[in-house]
Amino acid sequence: MTFRFSKRSTALPLLLCALASAPFAISAQDDGTNGPPKVLMIQREFTKPGKGGMLHEKTEGAFIAAMKDHNGPVRYFALNSLTGPYRALFFSGYPNFAAIEAENKAVDKNAALSAALDHANVADGDLLADADASLWTRNDEMSYNTGNLVGKRFMELELFRIKPGHEKEWSDAVKLVKDGYKKGIPETSWVMYQQAYGVPGNEFLVITTLKSMAEIDTNFATGKKFVEAMGDKGMAKLGELSAASIEAQQTNLFQINPKMSYPPEPWIQAEPDFWKPKMAAPKKPAPKPAP
Repeated sequence: MTFRFSKRSTALPLLLCALASAPFAISAQDDGTNGPPKVLMIQREFTKPGKGGMLHEKTEGAFIAAMKDHNGPVRYFALNSLTGPYRALFFSGYPNFAAIEAENKAVDKNAALSAALDHANVADGDLLADADASLWTRNDEMSYNTGNLVGKRFMELELFRIKPGHEKEWSDAVKLVKDGYKKGIPETSWVMYQQAYGVPGNEFLVITTLKSMAEIDTNFATGKKFVEAMGDKGMAKLGELSAASIEAQQTNLFQINPKMSYPPEPWIQAEPDFWKPKMAAPKKPAPKPAP
């Protein structure tokens, strides 16, 4: 999504239950096969009570139609909240900030597309109680075993707000966590993003993905392996660093919604039944009995 049309968020102990699955990858500039994007835009839409579900999917369909009909450059995928306030998140990925500017200029120059997006915004805005946007940059040193989104249907987002002046303790805590997983549960994976723009600021976002919610049960059950790998001294040190560095925390679960998404073509080709599900053929009326 783009800023032009305003479309489109735990503490370290929760990281102990990080989900063993590959993080997402998307890019408006490539097919998303090179791992999670360097720059991530997250646009959130908070729907009014009773205005989500199929109503929101319908208004979002107008944005997708506008992009398809007028050769729009924006690619994104949508998430619906399963916990926390009712909201939809729209993720767009970029190789750098310059790519965002180029995308916005392309939208501005396309009069037909701009008009269609403006029209879609009116209907969509009637459903919303609030909306906001933020930009994040990938932190490779704090990420672990990144991958792509093929086969994934859910996302867990863990948000950490770090105390000013305590970034060193936070960095040390993440290093401890990574070391513990390497020893205890090496198949675990996540991608870490650091907030570049948005409020309140000084936040880090841990993204993990799931093929099904059954993986949550499995990964909670294997959490003890991490504790064993850390040992009593390691866990005590982790607790000290977490208390010193983390000001606030939050974790929520989301489900990917293909009906509100406009992903890159390679994604669609890889999983056409998911991103472009076939409509069920209407049932033929039963033959009338002979007179």
